[in-house]
Amino acid sequence: MAATKDPRPCSIADALTVVGEKYSLLVLREVCLGNGRFDQLVRNIGAPRDILSTRLRRLVEAGILTKRLYSERPQRFEYRPTQAGLELEPVLMTLKEWGDRHLRKGVDLPMVVEHRCGAELVPVVTCQACGDPVRHGDLAARPQAPGWTVTGPSAA
Repeated sequence: MAATKDPRPCSIADALTVVGEKYSLLVLREVCLGNGRFDQLVRNIGAPRDILSTRLRRLVEAGILTKRLYSERPQRFEYRPTQAGLELEPVLMTLKEWGDRHLRKGVDLPMVVEHRCGAELVPVVTCQACGDPVRHGDLAARPQAPGWTVTGPSAA
């Protein structure tokens, strides 16, 4: 079967154009932890400086981070999450939990995140309408993009 000229319209793909590049989510992790200065980001992420600069610029342009001058001489900036950036924090916590469970198998965890109640955070995605946890078998996709079905493009 030949690949289609245009891939499926998808908000996941759209989001990945902004945060799917290598180091982008790690930048957001650090900024959400309060480490928004360039040298902190270089040290804690391990990204090459030029690539980190590019990721920071893209995240600011996308409205996920803000850039604030904290030193005039030499000119230095720090980065903070915008509301859009803060809304990605649960995604980071869910990825962390998945990694803890499937890649680290619960041992040698590099970081524990506590909720304000004092318990270790174990994020759960729930349905906003009914409050039930989201499970694969409970979901039904309904493509809204013209010319697309669940299985792919509809016949022309």
